[in-house]
Amino acid sequence: MQGAAESLDYILDTIPACHPMEPYLSLLKINGKLIILGVTMEPFTFSSNRLILGRKSISGSCIGSIEETQETLNFCAEKKVSCQIEIVGMDYLNEAMERLDKNDVRYRFVVDVGATNLDKE
Repeated sequence: MQGAAESLDYILDTIPACHPMEPYLSLLKINGKLIILGVTMEPFTFSSNRLILGRKSISGSCIGSIEETQETLNFCAEKKVSCQIEIVGMDYLNEAMERLDKNDVRYRFVVDVGATNLDKE
């Protein structure tokens, strides 16, 4: 992360748990924005120095409208922003949950319901 210091304009933080903000704030350029999308019940703590001296900001957002979602997808396509995921089927959910418990997950799980045969035999 040291090599990426002060290199990002935006960070979309989707972590749904309280975590240190300082490492992420140090990645932002002057006028950079940290946008929190992951909901947590615990308060975040961070030094105001990083915000004030870097003219950085922290904001939050809920899921937007269809138009806002499309705008985000268009932005990601234009800027070649992508994510790393692991696609799993419904039949793998129990094992996926066990892997979560063991902290054996490198990427976000995405459940592919459309490819899952939900017909009962």
